[in-house]
Amino acid sequence: MARVTVEDCLEKVGNRFLLVHLGAKRVIQLRKGATAFVEAPKNKEVVLALREIAAGEVTFDNIVQIDQVEPVAESPEDSTGVPEADTAAKEDKKEAEKPKDESSDSKEVEPEDSPDDKAK
Repeated sequence: MARVTVEDCLEKVGNRFLLVHLGAKRVIQLRKGATAFVEAPKNKEVVLALREIAAGEVTFDNIVQIDQVEPVAESPEDSTGVPEADTAAKEDKKEAEKPKDESSDSKEVEPEDSPDDKAK
């Protein structure tokens, strides 16, 4: 199969909407590190998923089993739980919320003599 087409995939899957759902599920698995069932070294995950569907290797019957059988490693971004941008934003927020020590930063202002006080 030199070129994968939607028609090749539709022979294995009932309609286009189911094809989209099956393909998206498989792409997510591939991006998380699942092993490919067909040989396509230069293809991206989307094309590889369509090739697997057209070859009959990925179906709705086995897509859930593939998830359960193949443990996929978490990416470093997923393992921390907090993206770096959120961490920096939280640190900035903490600095903004720190109470300022009023005794060291501000000088006490002595009341000025008003013209009314001088008249008395």
